[in-house]
Amino acid sequence: MIWDMGLAIMRRLDPETAHRLTIRALSLSQSLGLGPNVSRHHDPILASRHWNIDFPTPLGVAAGFDKNAEVPRSAARMGFSFVEIGSVTPLPQAGNPRPRLFRLPADGGVINRNGFNNDGLEVVRGRLQGLGQRRFILGANLGANKDSVDRIADYAAGMAALGPLADYVVVNVSSPNTPGLRDLQTREALEALLDGVRRACPDPPPVLVKIAPDFDDQGLATLAETLLALAVDGVILGNTTIGLRNSLKSPHRGETGGLSGQPLFEFSTQQLAKFHGHVGGRIPLIGVGGIDSAETAYTKIRNGASLIQLYTGLIYKGPGLVPRITTGLAALLRRDGFTHISDAVGADLTTKNGVTS
Repeated sequence: MIWDMGLAIMRRLDPETAHRLTIRALSLSQSLGLGPNVSRHHDPILASRHWNIDFPTPLGVAAGFDKNAEVPRSAARMGFSFVEIGSVTPLPQAGNPRPRLFRLPADGGVINRNGFNNDGLEVVRGRLQGLGQRRFILGANLGANKDSVDRIADYAAGMAALGPLADYVVVNVSSPNTPGLRDLQTREALEALLDGVRRACPDPPPVLVKIAPDFDDQGLATLAETLLALAVDGVILGNTTIGLRNSLKSPHRGETGGLSGQPLFEFSTQQLAKFHGHVGGRIPLIGVGGIDSAETAYTKIRNGASLIQLYTGLIYKGPGLVPRITTGLAALLRRDGFTHISDAVGADLTTKNGVTS
């Protein structure tokens, strides 16, 4: 409750300052064993297994919340069953000039142009090594330095450093805030990139790719075909969008950067459904974009997400949102006659010739 009470105070601060204070508070509570501690006795209807990993619930915290692996244990104590840190680049990176993070309260969204600001692999690896034994699932989101002359080498370095410490890694080629990064979503680039990443770790964990939502239908179909051919273990759809500005009402609606939160929900869910149709359930999808309630979480699942992540929802609704989603999601599944969450994945979709109609 104390965390939720602090939301009103945090909203009076610059959003990046508020986030930094949140991380510091969580870091202190983590070191003292305090802070939110949601029961680990999750409803069994929410459990699923992917990549030989047992997920007690489908809900994780998206990359960007804990960029530098400062508070993964505290994030798990909020009730997330998996925590994704990053994006992490080989060298420390300041990111773009501030201000670079903007709340859109009238829209329930956020625009950011952070630019992969992070402490770098060496620092983050040290923090993950310091975790010791853990009871939550950890993902490591990898990025490339802005001025890198060999981005494949950057991702490979990330895998070599963090792959042995994580349950899965994410190759993030979808940020709109690093010039040229989204060019790595072509087949030729992805083939070379994934080969380099997999070779960097003798026993690599599952490799997921995080993609942008900003594809037309043909581009999305081509990307799905490419990722299947390259045998990726999973796909996160998607990152922030550079579009969807026309209907925004908040004063900062014209800022450059990626848009997240409620304005992204409908579009990202439509893209998720299309992508699910293209891959035909052959790889698990993690749905991201605008999840801020049990109902929006359920919609993502019924449109093809095996797992889901959120971040922006925490900014507006606080950590109490996490147990509300998991409790509500279990109730919605039972209401509709499902006995297991996996049975609800893609339930809203009909397919014709492998493509969502």
